[in-house]
Parts: sequence; C-alpha cells; structure tokens
Amino acid sequence: MTLTRHQEQHFIQRGFSRRHFGRLASLIAGGAALPFYNEAALAQLSQVRGAPADAVMINANENPLGPCAEAAEAMRNIIAKGGRYNYGETDDFKAILAEQEGLKANYVQAFAGSSAPLHQAVLAFTSPTKPYIMADPGYESGGNAAKFVGAKVIKVPLTKDYRHDVKAMAAADPNAGLIYLCNPNNPSGTLTPKEDIAWLVENKPAGSILMIDEAYTHISGAPFSSEFVAKDKDVIILRTFSKIYGMAGLRAGAAMARPDILEKIGHFSSGAMPITGMIGANVSLKVKNLVPERRKIIKDVRDDVFAFMDKNNFKYVRSVSNKFMAETGRPANDVIMALRMEKVYIGRPWPVWPTHVRVSIGTQDEMNKFKAAYLKVMKA
Repeated sequence: MTLTRHQEQHFIQRGFSRRHFGRLASLIAGGAALPFYNEAALAQLSQVRGAPADAVMINANENPLGPCAEAAEAMRNIIAKGGRYNYGETDDFKAILAEQEGLKANYVQAFAGSSAPLHQAVLAFTSPTKPYIMADPGYESGGNAAKFVGAKVIKVPLTKDYRHDVKAMAAADPNAGLIYLCNPNNPSGTLTPKEDIAWLVENKPAGSILMIDEAYTHISGAPFSSEFVAKDKDVIILRTFSKIYGMAGLRAGAAMARPDILEKIGHFSSGAMPITGMIGANVSLKVKNLVPERRKIIKDVRDDVFAFMDKNNFKYVRSVSNKFMAETGRPANDVIMALRMEKVYIGRPWPVWPTHVRVSIGTQDEMNKFKAAYLKVMKA
C-alpha cells in the first residue's frame, strides 16, 4: 500500500518526514495484524505455540466462559447470512451502545475489537513532535505502534499504590499527542479513581487526546467515563467485548468520542464489521444481569486465589480485574518456564517489574491447577 497525496501532506504537517511513509503505510494497511508484531515481539507477548492439549491457559486475559447463550445462539443463526455485509447489524450495535451510555449515535464507532481504534489513534494524534504517554507497567500495544511510526513514547511509573500517576502524565510533555490510560490497568489490574481521571481530563496538555481504555472496567465494577465524551471533552473511550462478554475470538468493540475525533481515527480504516461479532455484542448488551453475574464469578475465583497467596505468604499486587501480578523474588522468565513444565501457561513479564509475572483468572478448576503448580515452583 502507498499513501495518498492527501495522507502524505497530512503526515508532513504533523512532523513526519518522507522516510516515515513506508511504515505509516504498513500500519494503515496492517489493521489488527500490525507489522511491528514480528517473531521477536511475539515471544514477549501472550501467544503460545505447541502447548499441550490439557494445558492450563491463563496467559492472555481471556474469559473462559465464552459468549453468553443468547449471543451464541444469535451468532449461530446469522452465519447463514454471512454472504452479505449486513451493515444494519453494526448500526443496531452502535445504537444500543450509545443509548446505554447516554450518547448520541454519531459518538460511537464500531470496530472489530479495541486494538484497531487504539492503533488508529496513534496514527491520528502522535508524531515525531507529539509523544505517546502511557503508564509503566502498562499495556504496550499502543506504545509499540507509536515507536514503529517514529513517535516518542514516554512511560510514567505507577504510583506506590499502583494508580496511574495522572499529574506526572499531564506534566510528561507539553506537546503530548495521545495519553493512554487503561482502567483497571493492564497488567497490574489496579484501579485509578474517577476523580483522578477527571483531573487529567481538565489538566492534560492543550490539544492532546486522552484515551481511556475500559476493557476491564465491567469486571471491576468501577464507574465508566462516558460522561466526559457526552461533555465533548478531548477523550476517546475504548470498549471491547473480549473480556467480560467472552468474545475475544469473535472480535467486537467500539470507540466513543466526539464525531470530529472519530472522523480523525476513521481515516485509517474502512469496510464492514464481522456480523457475528456485531450481533453477538448487540445481544450481549441486552442480556439482563449478565455483567454483574459474570463479575461475581470472576471475583469469587480471584478471591480464592488471593486467599491461597495470602495463606502461603506469596507476594502479589491486589487486583480488581481478571488478572494480577505475582512477585516471585526471582527472574520472571524462570518462573514462567518452570510453570510450563507443570502445563500451566501464565502471562509475560514487564521490563520495569522483572520479578513479577502476570496471571490471568481462569475457571476455578484452572486456578486450582495453577495454585498447585505455583506452590511447587515457588517452594522448589
């Protein structure tokens, strides 16, 4: 793919040089399969090849419950219509999400998951003169995209109680392009209070965009941030159906923002959404008590694991999400590989926390197997 003349002019005006054009074009063309995810990068992420069929897979923050029965039935029924684009399914999804969030319909844009709008926002709002600001440790995907296109990435350490340090993020660079805040945070699973986010909305550098990734907010029970979008603030909210709704492999998500912001990130993608994901998301939103019931299931399993960690005096960061960080007291990769010998696959390490490992919350049976394996590895 090559950039259009309009795109070239747009990027030059934002501080890119022509030497960046090849990578920018690759990023636009790549979509979710972005080119900076090469083999070396994948080795540090959660993809696993060759795991035994009976392995415990608690490495990727997935929801083993899968889609709810109502969504699964709706998706099965629509497969026969897969020969057509069925744009109406996407329109219906946007309409119900907007209604539930108290937003106008044109403040919601559907995506196949939430990775695409994150990467497209990097293209739209960062540049060699407009840095990307993120927490450390934090979800790296947006930072990887920013580095790939030549934008500076500024990592701001979490506070001592594992919140986003919103004042440090606001002060990180007066020319910030995109500030990314995942709440609860990935990988720590810890929450940044609503009042801190509100402060950042009002005190971030002028002209910058605050992106609030709410992938895990349903699980925590914390309040959403839709009100900032409703008030026309410089805010993008990301939602995905990969987590509490159990649709990671079915790809459904959305970005919520002012129409002019959505238009800027929309320049970098086009085409129909997968109708299975759209109707599955639509139906899921309408299932009464689905979110609180699943929140309780995840919490009960998580609390059981934390009780095990406390009983055995294992150190960890207390989470309100579907994963947590365990402090092993030794190089993280040593523990990761030792657990694999027990057929238990956990998440990757983060450079800033070299002795922590990320553990996703699976089913009770999966976590029982994790507990036995972790006890054996840590007592060895």
